[in-house]
This record gives sequence, C-alpha cells and structure tokens, in this order.
Amino acid sequence: MQLSGNDLFYLYDDTEETKTRFVSFMGDTRFDLAITTTDRFYGKKLVINIQNGRTAIIGKDDLEEEGYLEFAFNLNEAEAEELKTFLQRVI
Repeated sequence: MQLSGNDLFYLYDDTEETKTRFVSFMGDTRFDLAITTTDRFYGKKLVINIQNGRTAIIGKDDLEEEGYLEFAFNLNEAEAEELKTFLQRVI
C-alpha cells in the first residue's frame, strides 16, 4: 500500500534556523564531522560522521557515558577517546 501526502500523519513538521560547523581532524584516526547547533535537542548538538553517516545527539552528559561514542559511531575504544577529546572542546 502506498501512502499519498494526504494519508500521512505528521508527528511534527518544523523549520528552524540552525548553525552547522564542518570540521575534519586527524589523530590516529581521521574524523570528518558536521556539528549542528539547534534549539530542538535541549542544548545538545547533532553530530554527524560524514564518512559513514552515523549520527548522534550529544551533550556533555553523553560524553561521560561509558561506551556511548563507541556505540553511536561504531568506534573502538581508542577512536572514541580521540573523538571525545575533540567533542569536549565544542559540546
């Protein structure tokens, strides 16, 4: 069954001005990120790994949660530590 535009039930449909920072850095691993600041996520930022498309909503509390970055971005422990070190500066 195909849905037409009239058959969809929208939970929300908002437009918002955002600010996005594109940054690439390299330690032992290269990271290419888009970091979007928006009012939608209660002060957290939308972080997108451009290389693989994995995305997470991240705040300072998430950076302290053990295993969060590894799970969210499919990283090993060393890679996650590099990413955490960078994100602590911008989140």
